Amino acid sequence: MGIENVGTSDGELVRCVLAGDTGAYGALVARYRDRLGRYAVHMLGDRQDAEEALQDAFVRAHRSLARCDDPERFGAWLYGILVNRCRTTGGRAARRARLFVRDDAALNGVPLPSPAERAEWDDTVRWALGRLSPEYREAFLLKHIEDLEYEEMAQLTGAGISALKMRVKRAREQLQVIFREAERV
Repeated sequence: MGIENVGTSDGELVRCVLAGDTGAYGALVARYRDRLGRYAVHMLGDRQDAEEALQDAFVRAHRSLARCDDPERFGAWLYGILVNRCRTTGGRAARRARLFVRDDAALNGVPLPSPAERAEWDDTVRWALGRLSPEYREAFLLKHIEDLEYEEMAQLTGAGISALKMRVKRAREQLQVIFREAERV
């Protein structure tokens, strides 16, 4: 089965991998790489750390694929693995006292009128996200960047829905304050 088989469900691909078809895992990787890569870059703020977390998540998922309880929900299961890898990688980065790193290729948001304004806005967004606690940043990114429902977020993070709603709310409030402070400068 080739990567070009776009109509194949996650469950079918997982069953093919478990039956020995290594190409089927390549199809799963191709299906989720971009979206999960975006999440990891936003969560960690550094493309190299994000790539490390993403690769580790794919390797761990492959090794433990037989433990995926619902192959049709492979994407959610893989997302959960990536969330944990980002937490681990982010913790290591924090211990190394690294700052939220500028990575122009990482944030491809709405283009601003001029490159200078765009660079300034990207710096401001990264700086603002970097000022949030990891729990608030994670909840904000899952809700507003990855556009997940709270139920999906709860499955991925292990946090309760009400706790996640509060984290997203507080992240928004903190970002508003941070952006207002940045406008005054």
